[in-house]
Amino acid sequence: MTTGGQVVDLVARSRRLADLAERRLALEPRAPSARERARRLRDHLEGFVLPRAADIDAPLLVVLIGSTGAGKSSLLNAIAGANVSRAGVLRPTTREAVVYASPDDVRSLREGRLRRVPAERLVVAAATPTSAGVAIIDAPDIDSLERDNRALADTLLEACDLCVFVTTATRYADLVPWNVLERIRQRQVPLAVVLNRLPTDAADREIVIADVTRLFADHGMTPANAGLAILRVDEGEVDADIDALSREATRPLADRIRALREASAERRTLATQALAGAIRGLAPLAGDVAADLESEAAESEGLRRIAEEAYAAELRQLSTELRSGVLLRAEVLRQWQEFVGADQIARFMSSGLARLRGMLLFAIRGTPPAPVASVEESMASSVEALTLRHVSEAARRTARSWSEQRDTSDLLARDPTLWSASPETAPALRDMLRDWMHAVIDDVRGASGRKHAVARVAAIGVNAVGVAVMLAVFAHTAGLTGTELGIAAGTAFVNQKLLEAIFGERAMDELVAQAGRRLDEGLEAIFARDRKRFDDLVADATALRQLAQDLRDAVEDLAA
Repeated sequence: MTTGGQVVDLVARSRRLADLAERRLALEPRAPSARERARRLRDHLEGFVLPRAADIDAPLLVVLIGSTGAGKSSLLNAIAGANVSRAGVLRPTTREAVVYASPDDVRSLREGRLRRVPAERLVVAAATPTSAGVAIIDAPDIDSLERDNRALADTLLEACDLCVFVTTATRYADLVPWNVLERIRQRQVPLAVVLNRLPTDAADREIVIADVTRLFADHGMTPANAGLAILRVDEGEVDADIDALSREATRPLADRIRALREASAERRTLATQALAGAIRGLAPLAGDVAADLESEAAESEGLRRIAEEAYAAELRQLSTELRSGVLLRAEVLRQWQEFVGADQIARFMSSGLARLRGMLLFAIRGTPPAPVASVEESMASSVEALTLRHVSEAARRTARSWSEQRDTSDLLARDPTLWSASPETAPALRDMLRDWMHAVIDDVRGASGRKHAVARVAAIGVNAVGVAVMLAVFAHTAGLTGTELGIAAGTAFVNQKLLEAIFGERAMDELVAQAGRRLDEGLEAIFARDRKRFDDLVADATALRQLAQDLRDAVEDLAA
């Protein structure tokens, strides 16, 4: 006999597994089949295992399933002895399930196993209080053209204690019903079969019955392991007054349901059998969900690697271009040359660095005001334009590769901006460049604290010297020819000598190197921020694998 403590323990273990299944669904499985398996696991745990484990004496739930026109509604009407479920050609288009149960049982089911089913999808056909203990549901067709109808039928299947499969002599071998029956076999739910519209000819009837029995045996479903019973209804055995199958033909099933209503011990036995089978059947389904997670983890790693490689390649290309001299064009460089008096300084270079330091203030005195604002603006706009071009190219390369991958085209369809730099990248880039320029100025201010550099920095201006450091990061000559090469070479040379004269060679190298590192780090952060859009579309592979292991551990713990 099960003790209260055992029940609490069983419920706790079931809850843990149900929470893991819910977490899996929250990750939005990309493959429809994976999403379906995760939903089934969640629905089965929350729709049956948990409530049944918590209350073994709760009402039994009998679900009638079958293909379009198989006779489910007519069967329910025969059991009820009244026209409680509409039958006929219009039935396949309905979206509701008909619940035939006492008011108390309906309330219990809505608060428990059917709480995930929207109220508008359940039509209640109230039974008398004497029908308490067993609720019967006429489910939507399992081969309905409407996906929501099939999903509702699946949800009801996961919640039932007893499944009644209704088919006909001409449709028993259809593929869709056998896919559903395979889930019944996995769940090990008690099963009864109503074989409707059998031929009136005895020989033909026996041929059909023998073939049906063979098919069930081939699928591993026999009376020994599934509680299988086949109820036979011949063609024409109907009760036209209530649009039902013949009450005489369906009496064995009606008697079984009546016996369950009248004997709580029999209900408990069936409920216990269904619960035990459900728990045994969890391992294969949970294993499939775990395998889906591991497969998705590998796919996620591959997708993230595509994005990582595309963005890394464009970042490397950007870094090369920034240091090749193509960033700063002639006009910007001429402005700086005019300020530093490049012609005068160049003439004194042959006199040596010591004399240059002594003439530094004289060389700059009388030149135009430092074009700090215009040079900074030009640098910032050039870096921004070049960076956005490479970020957009990285996004385009990633999106193009992803569009060629399985199950990822829908991810791209959700956000057309994935094919270029995100709208947030440009503002973030401008903020980064502004912060970088301020940091360079702060570095210059810190370096000018050295005694020998105080006067020189003060004479030229901290901001102007900061611009000189920034230019030193970009003013190179690789890849330039003609007039631009001469201007860039002259500016780079004068800039270097100017900074050496102020700080000394070693301190100058440190300042320029630090400015370059800061810029690289800032640009790397911009690229990483933009790439995160792609990373966020796929779940973390480590988390997926951990969830897969947690699922396996939880189902093993529950089965124990």
